[in-house]
Amino acid sequence: MSEHNELGAKGEILAIEFLEQKGLAILEINWRFGKAEVDIIAKDKNTLVIAEVKTRRTNHFGPPEESVGKAKQEL
Repeated sequence: MSEHNELGAKGEILAIEFLEQKGLAILEINWRFGKAEVDIIAKDKNTLVIAEVKTRRTNHFGPPEESVGKAKQEL
């Protein structure tokens, strides 16, 4: 596995652990529909939570939240 994929996998594990510590139930990880992929689908009481995980070593290319494009947000 390449270094950036390993970093991404570690970020997803940390995100899952964080959500579980907050009491969310993890329903799906790396869920796919056609070409689209969602990192984490969780449930918080009666709310469905869709999480896109972006793991970065630095903000050299901007903050992670700016790297989720419009197409991904519209899924």
